[in-house]
Amino acid sequence: MTELDGSATPAIALIGGGTGSFTLLQELKELTPNLSAIVNMSDDGGSTGILRDELGVLPPGDVRQCLVALSNSPEMRGAFSYRFGGDSLFAGHTIGNVILAGFELYHGSFDQALKAASSILNITGQVIPVTLESHVLHMQDGDEQIKGEYAIAHRAINNRDASVSLEPAAAINPDASQAIAEADLVVIAPGNLFGSLLPALAVDGMREAFTETPAKKVVVSNLVTKPGQTDGWHVVDYIKTIEQYVGEGQIDAALYNQDLPSPELLRKYAAEEEFPVKTELDRFKEVAALPLGANLVASNPFEQDQNDKAIRRTLIRHDAYQVGRQLMSIFEQRFYESRD
Repeated sequence: MTELDGSATPAIALIGGGTGSFTLLQELKELTPNLSAIVNMSDDGGSTGILRDELGVLPPGDVRQCLVALSNSPEMRGAFSYRFGGDSLFAGHTIGNVILAGFELYHGSFDQALKAASSILNITGQVIPVTLESHVLHMQDGDEQIKGEYAIAHRAINNRDASVSLEPAAAINPDASQAIAEADLVVIAPGNLFGSLLPALAVDGMREAFTETPAKKVVVSNLVTKPGQTDGWHVVDYIKTIEQYVGEGQIDAALYNQDLPSPELLRKYAAEEEFPVKTELDRFKEVAALPLGANLVASNPFEQDQNDKAIRRTLIRHDAYQVGRQLMSIFEQRFYESRD
């Protein structure tokens, strides 16, 4: 916890990756300078997958998005986000991904590459890879084993008890463990559950980090379900699945949306068999987490970069301003309770 303009501001550790973390980080950096983005390192799709395969580097994509979100240099933000089009050798790659990969090869260390990029982008807070050990994401779905984050994130799951693991096993980055230990709030960002969130929580040492931190631990629930993976899910189903990795009863609060998106967006999503995550209050009795409903849908739908053709991006986005205010309310309640 730090003081900013005479007011207490929380130390926040945000766990996730991809667009879910990107959206929230842009707002959270305006609320506190003590911000740690702990990033999933299992990505192997799109530009990131090509760079991993061809150069043998760690996945830069989610790290790059978090760096851009925290950057205070508009020109560099734009440059790192620029995605090459056309039929060139670089088609589909972002400048930021290529630079991070190049920095890693030059420095011989992803950690050093990240420090260099953080300085160039003049970021607020810090971006921390959840692990610095190379691995491949695996899923056990009944009797079937699936290999690779992209394959897992884009397939139907047959067994409700499907689980993910990292092979070889990868240990939590000590910097990530420290950020969680020193946080006032540990926030699990919205995102692809099996392809982004659970891989970050599956590193060795994450369960211990959750158990030992005094922080309030909050899940920001997804807005819509993912067809073939979370069909018909309630917020509680997400919490229960997450707690299989971080420990039963470890989630203190669940922040979820109680405001439906526009009818036009709902129709577009229904056509893709995606529907709002269920939020009926009676089911929250099944978990220890406090349910906190708010209007969290952004009014302007996301428009995908026309050069970003490898992965389909979701249209509905969280209203990061509202999520930030809700998280601050959770922190302030804890802060003032600690002063009594």
